[in-house]
Amino acid sequence: MSVKFFDKLSQDFLKLLNDKKEYNVVIEVDKEKNMKSFTAHSVVLRYRSTYFDNELENAKTNENRIKTIIKPSISAQIFEIILTYIYGGIVDIENLDTKTIYELMFSTNKLELKELSVKLESYLIESRSSWLKTHFSLVYHSIFDSNEFKDLKKFFNDIIAKHPYLIFESEDFTSLQETALVSILKRDDLNFEEIKIWDCVIKWGIAQNPTLPADSKEWSKENFEALKITLRKCLPFIRYFHIPSEEIWEKVKPYKKNP
Repeated sequence: MSVKFFDKLSQDFLKLLNDKKEYNVVIEVDKEKNMKSFTAHSVVLRYRSTYFDNELENAKTNENRIKTIIKPSISAQIFEIILTYIYGGIVDIENLDTKTIYELMFSTNKLELKELSVKLESYLIESRSSWLKTHFSLVYHSIFDSNEFKDLKKFFNDIIAKHPYLIFESEDFTSLQETALVSILKRDDLNFEEIKIWDCVIKWGIAQNPTLPADSKEWSKENFEALKITLRKCLPFIRYFHIPSEEIWEKVKPYKKNP
């Protein structure tokens, strides 16, 4: 029979984290005025994260035998949560706002803390799906070119196919990256009217050119050309043959003007 005392083990390791006597690693995170230093122990970091194992291998030791690791891309708030997990195996997910959980997922994935990263990915999908839908552009762009986060990709691909209006009509649609937008337009399974897709693509293109006059009737030849250049990778994937002729005349033709 095995008796396990994980809670006490966790508490003792968290005490070690807060012990400033025996540390031999300093980790500087965040940028400029928000920069914060954390102390840690190389033996713990090495065995809990292959990422830190490699970092420590390359870090220089000062005269006090302290190694310094600098990570400006990780916020102090996020890294404090990560260190608590590394030492104590604890993350209080329920009391974190969704954006923090999202950022924590990416940071833990980068630091090769796979167990926590996968757990956070599942939690976002199962318990914070409404936030994911509302912030489609932010999240989709982040995972678009990644080989990770396969469950999140499946989640968004299902939304794109079954509920594309959640994307095209979302508040942050115009912040979607061009490559991500093109990948969506290429799909043959979009359950969305083509003329609405056209309207959204035009809206996206105009948003990328904030100096365009608000009223398109006041546009110059250069204004139309600027929009055309912006949308050059998107327009080939509009299925014009699915748009009724009267709507072609009303909504598409005006943008083909060449004053």
